[in-house]
Amino acid sequence: MDPIQVLSQPIEFQGGLKAPNRTLKSAMTERLCTFSEKDLDARGKPTPEYLELYRVWSKGKIGIIILGNIPVHREYLEAKGNAIIDKDSSWDPVEAFKPVIATSKAHGSLVIGQLTHAGRQTPSDVNPNPVSASEVQSPDCFGMTFGKPRALSVEEIHDVVERFAYGAEVLYKAGADGAQLHAAHGYLLSQFLSPRVNKRTDQYGGSFENRSRIVFEIINAVKKKVTDPKFILSIKYNSHDFIEGGFTKEDSQEMAKQLEVAGVELIELSGGTYELMPLEEKKESTLKREGFFIEFADMIRPHLSGTSVLAVTGGFRTLEGMSSALSSKDRTCDMVGLARPLVFEPHFVADVLSGKTKQAKRLAFDSMLLPVAYHVLALIGRQQAVPNLGDESTAKEIVQLILAR
Repeated sequence: MDPIQVLSQPIEFQGGLKAPNRTLKSAMTERLCTFSEKDLDARGKPTPEYLELYRVWSKGKIGIIILGNIPVHREYLEAKGNAIIDKDSSWDPVEAFKPVIATSKAHGSLVIGQLTHAGRQTPSDVNPNPVSASEVQSPDCFGMTFGKPRALSVEEIHDVVERFAYGAEVLYKAGADGAQLHAAHGYLLSQFLSPRVNKRTDQYGGSFENRSRIVFEIINAVKKKVTDPKFILSIKYNSHDFIEGGFTKEDSQEMAKQLEVAGVELIELSGGTYELMPLEEKKESTLKREGFFIEFADMIRPHLSGTSVLAVTGGFRTLEGMSSALSSKDRTCDMVGLARPLVFEPHFVADVLSGKTKQAKRLAFDSMLLPVAYHVLALIGRQQAVPNLGDESTAKEIVQLILAR
């Protein structure tokens, strides 16, 4: 089959909803919503810039647009400017998110909201007193520092479960097609899953069953809150933590089996934590092949019966790479997730499907990637043109502008 045809194939979920093609905009931190240092109630409201960003993405023919990440607790954010759905906020999140979701769905994409809790990866400038599964501190990285966390009590864990379920209910009432639990990249749910971070001796620590308990309690709570069978329940989790003592590939295989049994319709595989993000350290052969976590998808696929849709995010940059992952002999994955290419080329998917391009533009720099990405998202939100970062002089100018702040 022609590569464009492979990517253009619709995919139907168990509940009956159908994505128009095999691409997925993976959740990214947009940092375009309201934030106040002291007034917690003034945090996390969608802004015109946030709405505009998703208006632009909505025109890009993406199969599934995943909003977020969206913290479920306004005190434990991934960063200032996160969109937030917190049951303690006085403002109505349903009304706040309705326009964003409606705009994102306007051209045929399915829309899912990603719910998260930063846990110990809450930056010190947001909250110097984070919480986690245990009192294991996150090392400083990416220019951020993190306070020593306090272990959540069982009662507080139940509150976290309730917050995720509330967030899913808000998304449903606001018109979203589904909710995704963020259990990857070292955030709170990932912290519980990792033996390296989770040192608990109660029912939430020790065995895989105990470490994953919070995840399955959230899944059950969401299903009780949202009973519509069409509502897609998704999870993003690590194929591997890539760090000694962390979540392993064997854990990942067992997780996939249990998630499918629990009724999770969309599993998105990624990998790494703040301590070690493997994306920058892959062998040249892997970079050329694309799909940084394809090898782990190959290991997980045999453990799935076929009712869960499997997506892989990380490293896809070309039509050939995406179609290869989707059309391999054993159907490694059902969808391909994109993040960075959709920052620098918001209509990358549309351009690929129309035959206008076969690969993402190469960037003229390899450092400061995240700060530049946040800068570009803000430009899109302000309805300003995305600069040509494939041009060396333009890229240098943008980097210098960011460093001067």
